[in-house]
Amino acid sequence: MPKIEVNDINIYYEVYGEGFPLVMIIGLSANIDWWTKDVIESLAEDFKLVIFDNRGTGKTSKTDIDFSIKMLADDTAGLMDALGFKRFHVLGISMGGMIAQELTLNYPERIEKLILGCTNCGGSKQIPPSAEVIEILRTPKDDMTPEELINGTIPLLYTENFIKNNPDFIEYYKQELLKSPIAPDIFQRQVKAILNFNICLKLKKVTVPTLIIHGKKDILIPYENADIIAKRIPNSKVILLDNSAHIFFQPDSAKVINYIKEFLK
Repeated sequence: MPKIEVNDINIYYEVYGEGFPLVMIIGLSANIDWWTKDVIESLAEDFKLVIFDNRGTGKTSKTDIDFSIKMLADDTAGLMDALGFKRFHVLGISMGGMIAQELTLNYPERIEKLILGCTNCGGSKQIPPSAEVIEILRTPKDDMTPEELINGTIPLLYTENFIKNNPDFIEYYKQELLKSPIAPDIFQRQVKAILNFNICLKLKKVTVPTLIIHGKKDILIPYENADIIAKRIPNSKVILLDNSAHIFFQPDSAKVINYIKEFLK
């Protein structure tokens, strides 16, 4: 298992392919297992793809301190330093998109191009999810089994129609998510970091080409957040996917991957 010392932790990472580096940052409660095989293999055809477990998740070690989005961005920069990549593309989804924004603002000389997926810029400018979704997120999870946690998570990630019509994929994905479920205390630290994240007013300082991708059926982070970010980042472009929810790679991952590859050319 490849691990490397970064700041005060040991980060688990995997590298695929050849070409210009592309680091992908995963979101809330997630780890490397959440990236699907088709996404990894397709992007590795054109880039040296770096994926990793955020602090305290998957196989990456944890510390007994509160998290911040800036801390997680510093971890990402430290990982790329340790791997010898001075300049790279960044793709962040959900909380990973928040980390990617912070990373780009704090290390602008390192970032070639930026892709933000299904994310927001925090603070009062964001469009929050519905009260029903917020209640799901706030429900105490300490007494829930990993299976119960995953079963409650899937409807937040995919459309009802996709779940109904793709039972084999959903079952496979559940098994992937169950490999290294997040500890409740780490989940709460990530949530706290997200709640303290507020970077909207700083986004005008982002100078790198930016692509913003969002599913129009996303109930976790409503798609209107894409336009809020785009209005604040110069030289940015928005792609809205009519049939996608929070995990916007489905139902047509080939099309989404093509958008990504075209942008990063």
